Amino acid sequence: MNKENKTRHHQDMHHDHDHEHMNHGEHNHDHHDHSGHDGHHGHDGHGAHMMADFKQRFWVVLVLSIPLAIIAPMLMHLLGYHIDFPGQGLLEFGLATIVFFYGGKPFLSHAWHELKSGVPGMMMLISLAIVAAYVYSVLTTFFISGMNYYFELASLILIMLAGHYIEMRAQMSAGNAVESLAKLLPSDAEVIHEDGSTSEVKVDQLKKGDRIFIRPGAKIPIDATVYEGHSEVDESMLTGESVPVLKEADAKIVGGAINGDGILKAIVTKTGTDTYLAQIINLVTDAQAQKSKAQSIADVWAKYLFYIALVVGIIAFVAWTAIDGYLMGLQFMVATFVIACPHALGLAVPLVNAESTSLAAESGLFIQNRIAFEDAHKIDKIVFDKTGTLTQGEFGVDEINVMDGKFNETSLLQIVYAIESQSEHPIARGIVKEAESRKIEKLPVADYHNLTGKGLEGTVDGKNIQILSPKATRQAGYTFDEEAFKASASKGRTVVFVIYDQVLVGAIAVSDIVREEAKAVVADLQSKGIQVLMLTGDNQQVADSVGQALHLDGVFAEVLSDEKADKIKSLQADGGRVAMVGDGVNDAPALAQADLGIAIGAGTDVARETGDIILVDSNIHDVLNILNLSKATKQKINQNLMWGAGYNVVAIPLAAGVFAGLGIVLGPALSAIIMSLSTVVCAVNARMLRRAYKKLQDN
Repeated sequence: MNKENKTRHHQDMHHDHDHEHMNHGEHNHDHHDHSGHDGHHGHDGHGAHMMADFKQRFWVVLVLSIPLAIIAPMLMHLLGYHIDFPGQGLLEFGLATIVFFYGGKPFLSHAWHELKSGVPGMMMLISLAIVAAYVYSVLTTFFISGMNYYFELASLILIMLAGHYIEMRAQMSAGNAVESLAKLLPSDAEVIHEDGSTSEVKVDQLKKGDRIFIRPGAKIPIDATVYEGHSEVDESMLTGESVPVLKEADAKIVGGAINGDGILKAIVTKTGTDTYLAQIINLVTDAQAQKSKAQSIADVWAKYLFYIALVVGIIAFVAWTAIDGYLMGLQFMVATFVIACPHALGLAVPLVNAESTSLAAESGLFIQNRIAFEDAHKIDKIVFDKTGTLTQGEFGVDEINVMDGKFNETSLLQIVYAIESQSEHPIARGIVKEAESRKIEKLPVADYHNLTGKGLEGTVDGKNIQILSPKATRQAGYTFDEEAFKASASKGRTVVFVIYDQVLVGAIAVSDIVREEAKAVVADLQSKGIQVLMLTGDNQQVADSVGQALHLDGVFAEVLSDEKADKIKSLQADGGRVAMVGDGVNDAPALAQADLGIAIGAGTDVARETGDIILVDSNIHDVLNILNLSKATKQKINQNLMWGAGYNVVAIPLAAGVFAGLGIVLGPALSAIIMSLSTVVCAVNARMLRRAYKKLQDN
């Protein structure tokens, strides 16, 4: 039951190795490139340029509209004054022509693009309205008798320019995540030269290996590794981690973070598109460009709305012309074209998506699959990987059991250290840490390889060494004290066995610690009616120990790496929607199979992760944040769609004069104001997503 649009290209590229000391090999660190809405205006720099253009056109049209207003026949009639001079009609024509072509150009040009693309929309309707008003007025000036419409035309264009300017401002504030991220980087960096002196260079001139000097309070210019100094660094704007992080020698720092009170000297490790911030901007840009299911539906509605408004406008013109003459017919047709707002529908979803992407990015949550995120609130089963997710993933050695007289604790640990030092698995790191703390010499290893689902193997001093899980040890025909093993496992310890030259010579027991926040998160998820399960390669006793401590609804133990995706598939076959939370590299197949794949603990290499949603930190409370944000996003999308649809259902008949008998008549100018406000309502509601999200978090 694979979900649609899942990212599959990672599946065969990584091997999972959560264990009982199973799949306990190296990470495969293959990298993958992950290198708003379509509308009449874009984001960021392009959007700012268009805003300035609309603003300039507004002021020019306003100046030209003043004399048009003074000599407008309708205004003179309403206010009871009269102005008449030779060439008055030609002056009105000249002013209105400038207003039409200069002020109306953005609408006319975008209408032409809509026509060429075969997707007529709001710009087409606006253009039909102003063209009809202009052509009719020109006819009254030169060919037929009647009251011209020049002032109304100018008012209409003036209001449309103002409305679109306000709308663009609202839109840009809703979707400025990329712009905000880009502003985090300073433009200059301080480089340390061979003689120890420093000088400023542009950040884009930095190369890998350059040494940089970071002063207290300064922004870190680029990704680097500290080689001297110590300071607390604020990474909150990048990872969502609110507490400053201590950085000292060998610590990684990322461009865009803010240095604390200390001085740091660091070596540049990444430049250009490889930097953490560049990866984040890429992810956010991709997420904002993705169309969700709701947006696809809204686009279809908006397309049909154009034709509905066109037909209703023509009917209004014919009917009102028959009832009260051309001028009244034209007024109702223009009002109908102007008030219909496919844009309110077209922007209903993208504005909310842009805001949710910004909110997620601020918290260190990065959306890769918009459709999966949109449906996250429907999840009813969440499967957690154990190591490093529900547990801290920081193992310590509890016991070394020597089973052969040729060895003592130190010599046994030495050969295990040699093999384990080749792996990046958390258990391996725990054993390596123990050996290093004892200052044990590391022996060279030959023929090292990972025994998928079983353990590790290599050659030390010409002897074959295998580090195996209990299950793999039994399968290989070795026997050990099962009662002692069960007693150790019942304490939550993971046991690995050491085979030296085909002889079982010892065992090492290590243990992990359940995360403090895990119990509360599990309880919160269960209170929402979600089943919480655990999937691990570790032995049944360890899995049961963690399951009981966290009150999980079920545990799946001793699951090999290639079986994890199958286990997710079987849960999906039982019905409901399944989320998987695990390592974005090692759990790639299971994450891709799940209806929602959440890659946790990505750190600063987010681009290599498989997952619909990527979490920078290993804080599983972010899983709750994802569900809450998905729910709040869906609520805002539904509200905007209801507003966009409901507005048009009511507004179009009103503008067409259906209720004129009740004294309700909307002129073109008022229709333009209402139409502009309709989109602003969508933008403002999208901005309120932050409040709705916070409310769900607080409950």
